[in-house]
Amino acid sequence: MTDHALVLPGGGYRRHAPHEAEPVAQWLRGLGLAASVLRYPVGQPHPAAHRAVSARVAELRSGGVERVLLVGFSAGGHAAGLAALAPEDPAARVDGVVLGYPVVTLENHVHRDSAEVLLGEGDAPARRAALSLDTLVTPAAPPFFVFHSFDDHKVPVDHSLLLSSALRAAGVPHELHLYPVGGHGVGLDATWLGWAQACEAWLVRERWTVRREIGG
Repeated sequence: MTDHALVLPGGGYRRHAPHEAEPVAQWLRGLGLAASVLRYPVGQPHPAAHRAVSARVAELRSGGVERVLLVGFSAGGHAAGLAALAPEDPAARVDGVVLGYPVVTLENHVHRDSAEVLLGEGDAPARRAALSLDTLVTPAAPPFFVFHSFDDHKVPVDHSLLLSSALRAAGVPHELHLYPVGGHGVGLDATWLGWAQACEAWLVRERWTVRREIGG
């Protein structure tokens, strides 16, 4: 089986954070996964980023990739979640999602930068709801691994709690890992790697990698 992980760095839909890009792809390759960074459009309202992610997923599948894993951080987590929960066509189906401190909702505890870019001139309650991941969850959603910290003051932990609640209500397999300290944008910071160890264990359980037994 051919698998591929796409890494979507954060940056408020205004830029791409370098530390959440190639270093994460290299880490995934070290676990035995083919991985690449997707620098989706920034500074453009929806659906620019969504279309780019969906198109890349469909391109991978047309090239023989059987399973696609999306790994997104902050605003990149929103882009990944949106592609997984609202694919533009069947060819853009996603098989698993890893989200770090993701932007989830545009209705509550809003991350201003992401909302301003995504909504553009089309700000309206219905549009905010349509771009909130927790409103898009269905039983057909793929498995999720989500992590967040309680001291994140840029994207409050409430975002991940909302997503987890929606996934649980729909019966979607997922793990939510919450940490007391970590802030926002930790990436693979060597001083705060609890999430990476937990994620590696999840990847093995979900059969994304059989590199080794955890702890071995």
